[in-house]
Amino acid sequence: MPRYIPTYWYPDRMPVDISWVFENEKPAGKHGFCKRVGDKFEFEDGTPAKFWGVIFNGACCFPEHDYAEKVARRLAEAGCNIVRFHQIDAEWATPNIFRLTAGKRLKDTRHFDPECMERHDYLIKCLKEKGIYIATDITTYRKFKSGDGVHDADLLADNMKGVALYAPDMIELQKEYAYNYWNHVNQYTGLAYKDDPIFVLLDITNENDLFTDHSNSKLYHKRSKYYDDMFRDMFDKWLKENNIDYDAYNCPIFNTDKEMFDFRIYLSKKYYEGMYDYVRNVIGVKIPICGTNWAHTAGLVKSQELMDFQDGHHYYYDWKWGEYEKVTFNRSITELPTSRLASCAATRIHGQPMIMTEWDMPWPNSYRAEAPIWFPAVACFNGWSAMMIHTYAYGTNLSHLDLLGKEASSSTIGGVPYREGIFTCWNDPSKFGLFYHGALMMRRGDIQEAKKTIGGRITNYTKTVNNLPATAMEVHRVDAVLDTTDVSDLEDVRPIEEVFKREDSKKIVSDTGELWRDVSKRIGAVDTPNTKALYGFLGDGRAQNIHDNSLAINGMRVKCNTDFATIALSSLTDDSIEHSDCMLLTTVGRSRSRGAQFDGEKLLDFGTGPIEVEVIDAQIAIKTDVPDLRVWSVNSDGYYIGRLEIDRSEEGWIKFHVGPNYPGMYYLIMQE
Repeated sequence: MPRYIPTYWYPDRMPVDISWVFENEKPAGKHGFCKRVGDKFEFEDGTPAKFWGVIFNGACCFPEHDYAEKVARRLAEAGCNIVRFHQIDAEWATPNIFRLTAGKRLKDTRHFDPECMERHDYLIKCLKEKGIYIATDITTYRKFKSGDGVHDADLLADNMKGVALYAPDMIELQKEYAYNYWNHVNQYTGLAYKDDPIFVLLDITNENDLFTDHSNSKLYHKRSKYYDDMFRDMFDKWLKENNIDYDAYNCPIFNTDKEMFDFRIYLSKKYYEGMYDYVRNVIGVKIPICGTNWAHTAGLVKSQELMDFQDGHHYYYDWKWGEYEKVTFNRSITELPTSRLASCAATRIHGQPMIMTEWDMPWPNSYRAEAPIWFPAVACFNGWSAMMIHTYAYGTNLSHLDLLGKEASSSTIGGVPYREGIFTCWNDPSKFGLFYHGALMMRRGDIQEAKKTIGGRITNYTKTVNNLPATAMEVHRVDAVLDTTDVSDLEDVRPIEEVFKREDSKKIVSDTGELWRDVSKRIGAVDTPNTKALYGFLGDGRAQNIHDNSLAINGMRVKCNTDFATIALSSLTDDSIEHSDCMLLTTVGRSRSRGAQFDGEKLLDFGTGPIEVEVIDAQIAIKTDVPDLRVWSVNSDGYYIGRLEIDRSEEGWIKFHVGPNYPGMYYLIMQE
């Protein structure tokens, strides 16, 4: 019978504080500006730049001062060193960059609200003090108004999807916005944003491209004949300039003909590279810049080949959550015979850095405790430089929120039924509760990069690179190779279709031996000197093996009596686990709001607070040469609630049992 206990999450602190591990990285910017060096990032003094963190959505980017101070401290305690400012231009969120409160009619989007900018400044100051950097976008959800002078403004929804990449008046408005934002002087630091090295990464536009018919969704815009005619006129001119015989006026405006794709690549490159040149050379922004942050087709990858880095978004989710029909996506990563990140690997151009500004395995997936281990581990293995979860929160009124899923009175935000409760993770034990280990893997470099890199050559730019089925990137590093890519350092270059072919592997093992996933047993592992983790169905019978009916990796054995769990152990010192006198063990699996009810995969009731976590019952053995270690159970208030009994009968090992006594998520293993 599963046992659940209440756990309480506070917006101003974490149960365990690991900020001291990274104390020497404060304040943010101490190493100078972030820059691209080959396929990695470095700061100006040569320090490697690796980032692990969260997204602040909408109103979360304009908090009152007391919240700014608390949230900066809390993120540092969790090990985060980056925040992405996202949707700061979203009309549906208040505050936003244009206004503080809802009510008064907003006539244009060409002026920033002074009080919002003061709050933004103070948040930046607080993050900087705690060693937390910033990534952001130029445009995300800006909704043009009649006062902006935009034709058909009433037809265009948030972010002017597609149209904003070629309409001259919209491009000029984006440049104006960028100029005003990056030249804004922070009243608390005395620096213009463009001159503050707390800013490290910039996307020109969020999920915006010319290869997707955005009018297919009610969330974006209706077709505007004015802009369709503009597109066809540009297409016709380009065809004539290139002596191509093709009818620009009587073809479907979205098709897969080579002529159409070649033009979309040309027009996209013109936009991304034009905006890049303006931001870099006119405004003077110094940090690495990317065009946009998704790629559904190889053409979109090609259009961004001259950017400083590539950025991908991926969710382990099926998007069936509706305003009234609450259907869950209840699948485990460990049982999947494919890699959910393959499509992002196919967008990482060889020789360029790769980041993910959005990843998630959203609530109410019962198995989401796998994600904070698997995502950063695979990213590190492939040499990616930054990971940010979508999302921390959509606002700052968090003190009354003691349940998962349904944060506010409505099931929608801005017409989207899956935003707020689905994504918010600040109080989710199964996701944010494991962030300590992701931070240590990503920032400290616990995971070795792959020994071998495979290049996937792209020759047909009309093909999709989304939802590719391969597991290749969990075995070796995989990069995309374009017709212009230098592959002189690659020994293995194959057609991308061959690299990303479906494989039915029962066990997937990295070429370093540090990561593996057994599909038949539905378990995964991270096995490094400084961080070790087992996740998945550790106690359902199929997983038990090797030693004393237990799961075993180097230096750690687990016999789990709970069917599903993530058990993660990290050294909090520079020493490996075997030699460390201070370690953090996290044990977590399913979590829920009290009283939440499901009928299969259909949510019937969100439930009420408090949030409850399933107690993980497991016998754990750790190899160590450190004498006098103690195992303390720590509750969600940060109290040392009890010391577990340790069995030292096997030389060089300590053994203890979590769950029956002093149950909780966290255990500090320390020398007295």
